[in-house]
Amino acid sequence: MKLRDALYNWLQMKIVSDARPDDGAAVETRDFFVTILTEDHKLSRFTVYETTDRYYVVHYELEGRTSTEKFDRELAEQLLNDIESNPKYNE
Repeated sequence: MKLRDALYNWLQMKIVSDARPDDGAAVETRDFFVTILTEDHKLSRFTVYETTDRYYVVHYELEGRTSTEKFDRELAEQLLNDIESNPKYNE
């Protein structure tokens, strides 16, 4: 999995798990992507640095160098919107 894809998947699951802290599957999936980012991609740190009306900006550190990736806010929040609009996941 490419780094940008792993960051995006982690971001989506972070959004979901932050909004639904009692959703064990969301928390486990977020933690799975944390493992991918730390073990496979060797990131020492990553966090949502900024949220604007249009973007999430994720800062990460790799080999002592800090970088950023921007992700479309609407797309990043789509998974949460899909989950919340499905009655099966909200009983």
